[in-house]
Amino acid sequence: MPSRTAIKKEVSTATTAAARPLALLQWYDRHRRRLPWRAAAGETPDPYRVWLSEIMLQQTTVKAVGPYFEKFVARWPDVSALGRASQDDVLRMWAGLGYYSRARNLHACAVAVAREHGGIFPDTEEGLRALPGIGPYTAAAIAAIAFDRRTMPVDGNIERVVSRLFAVEEELPQSKPLIQQLAATLLADTRAGDSAQALMDLGSSICTPKKPACSLCPLNEDCAARALGTQEAFPRKAPKKSGTLRRGAAFVVTRGDELLVRSRPEKGLLGGMTEVPGSDWLAGQDDEAAKEQAPDIKGIARWQRRVGVVTHVFTHFPLELVVYTAKVEHRTRAPEGMRWVPIATLADEALPNVMRKVIAHALDI
Repeated sequence: MPSRTAIKKEVSTATTAAARPLALLQWYDRHRRRLPWRAAAGETPDPYRVWLSEIMLQQTTVKAVGPYFEKFVARWPDVSALGRASQDDVLRMWAGLGYYSRARNLHACAVAVAREHGGIFPDTEEGLRALPGIGPYTAAAIAAIAFDRRTMPVDGNIERVVSRLFAVEEELPQSKPLIQQLAATLLADTRAGDSAQALMDLGSSICTPKKPACSLCPLNEDCAARALGTQEAFPRKAPKKSGTLRRGAAFVVTRGDELLVRSRPEKGLLGGMTEVPGSDWLAGQDDEAAKEQAPDIKGIARWQRRVGVVTHVFTHFPLELVVYTAKVEHRTRAPEGMRWVPIATLADEALPNVMRKVIAHALDI
């Protein structure tokens, strides 16, 4: 038979667990962030804005997303308008946000919602997951925030709060299912979307990766990591594996005030984006082998190598590019599959960040 002390402890723990969701919502009502995609207190959330923001926020910061979100909703105020846009226009507007498969899926999803659902998003996780580019997390986030479905999406902020609150010792990513289960205990009986956003805001402003402001946290008396004094040690993470360095060459060709560019294949890394001609990006590739892949353009007798290299880090590998430049006569034709574009309008091209770096390095922009 359990002792009175053990019984009291169990009752106390159960009471604390039941109080957490309410404490979170009370904190959120006082301290919620004002975000351009977030409905104000008492307003009905717009599923289009929720969906658009969730896609944009994947592996990107709130600060970076803000201006892009504003541009998108100004040009395409609803999902049907976005579905009528061309993929090229969407990629141009997206340029600079990275992870460009998201932009292609964003457009495909808008087309699907407009054509197959009459411009109205499905209001269940199952229905949302059937759409292009919407995975388990995004479906849960939209279902909770836009439709108040009782589900808990777990982003990086929530992962950190929960792993500290319960002192989850298992390393990520193996601990994700456990963190998901524990996060669900923080859902209130109503206002599921606000419960999720409360945890997101808590992780963003209070339970930060470094030097969390534990004294301001509504769950501080109940936090296992704080009791241990090891807040910053959570979440536990397996050592990150860095990819093998790849090397290549980029060829920047100008014709007066125009630049030679091409579009990358639709599928694969940076699919459909605009780039200057270049070599393959390979591990261990030497400069001469990369230079041999220069485009065959009439009138180029010699390539001028720029001093230094352009570096860029993708999710799975770092990249170094040697940059070569050349100028051609005004009437020089672009090779097949390439085109000339005015340098003055490069901001309108769907250039990924690595290509912006290359062009800036080559042209001293």
